[in-house]
Amino acid sequence: MIVNDNIKEINTEDSVFKKIKIKKSYAGLGLFADEDIKKGEKIIEYIGLILLGDEASEVKSNMYLFEVSNNKTINGSVRWNKARYINHSCIGNAESEIRKGRVYIIAVKNIKKGDEITYDYGEEFFNEYIGKDCKCKANKHKYLSKSKTK
Repeated sequence: MIVNDNIKEINTEDSVFKKIKIKKSYAGLGLFADEDIKKGEKIIEYIGLILLGDEASEVKSNMYLFEVSNNKTINGSVRWNKARYINHSCIGNAESEIRKGRVYIIAVKNIKKGDEITYDYGEEFFNEYIGKDCKCKANKHKYLSKSKTK
């Protein structure tokens, strides 16, 4: 990673988020609701080091890069980014939303305390990192030509 004056940490002190826990999941570690979360509520912010311009393309393979715009990417590989523990699901209960250059995870369904928080990472990420090894609980997987059934 290139380290220079353009790289900054995102500050999340101005937002209130839901109670969450990192626990063992079907895909390693996962992020779980530690309170009931209503559809439409902001769960957490995806945070990390800000990479500007071509800095993101110079980072070696990193599944925690979140492209915010053509000129801004968040490197969420840092351990203090709890949102990095949200696993992919073809039928997630949350989604990412970019607001004013920041990435928030929003509930798209009511989530009960103890439920794992998941969202669809998108086709490009799925094809590059997950592929046929998708471990989510969906009966039909969105990006596989031959959906596996469980």
